[in-house]
Amino acid sequence: MSQAIQLEVEVPDDLARFHMPEAVQARLQQLLDRQEAGEPLSEAERQEAEGLVDLVELLSLLQMRSERLSRK
Repeated sequence: MSQAIQLEVEVPDDLARFHMPEAVQARLQQLLDRQEAGEPLSEAERQEAEGLVDLVELLSLLQMRSERLSRK
């Protein structure tokens, strides 16, 4: 059985300026392109891609919450 964890994070006012660095975004795109082309990724590359996707999702979530809070 999984447990839900709720975290309260203080969001900086300038969160919109946070983004993935171009080199990191390019690396993620390279890994995803290779995978889509049917080229197998090593275990380390697969874990790297999963971690980068998690980071992108976290940044997106924080930006959406920051935008929602700024509208209030």
